Amino acid sequence: MNIFSDIDNEKDTHKVAPIPDRLRKNEKIAIITANKTEDLEFFYPYYRLTEEGYTVDVVTPKGGAFEAKHGLGLKNTKAITEVKPQDYALLYIPGGKAPAELRKNDKVISFVKEFALSGKPIAAICHGPQVLISANLVKGKQIACWPEVASELQEAGGTFVDEALVEDGQFITARMPGDLHRHLYGVLQYLKGNVANKSRDARKSSAA
Repeated sequence: MNIFSDIDNEKDTHKVAPIPDRLRKNEKIAIITANKTEDLEFFYPYYRLTEEGYTVDVVTPKGGAFEAKHGLGLKNTKAITEVKPQDYALLYIPGGKAPAELRKNDKVISFVKEFALSGKPIAAICHGPQVLISANLVKGKQIACWPEVASELQEAGGTFVDEALVEDGQFITARMPGDLHRHLYGVLQYLKGNVANKSRDARKSSAA
């Protein structure tokens, strides 16, 4: 008997294994991405959030397969038309070149805007905040992003913060792959209710 037969047939060896019932949380998380995403910025949160027991739905513009910048990917994802913001506790937007395509997709932008209206957390890393910029969500917000995105962030009314983890209200952002450990720590603390929904400056003031 070939114990890998199902994997071989599916040819999706990077897909997460099922979460045991005893570890599964009731909440779901959506990761929105597309071709040419940064491999680490997708797979690190994909695995880490699953490890915590969250069901992670991977959402792409048309569903089906996607391939990241360095060749990793998944064979099956949900199309943006199949998902509803109210079904998810958190939205995660990885970086790489995928956000440049996502921001052109009206259905993606509508989903992100509707999700933001719920007040639930939105996490983005590297070029991911480009989607937030196109959704007109960064004005007055402190945001970390890839340095080359900083100028358009500021033009849209946001403030670039050059730190590994930046939290402002519902937004949890980071700059680059090396920030992932800090970023996911912040995301998980928020999901566990351990981070007050206040801006970074307000938290600093209250701690002083």
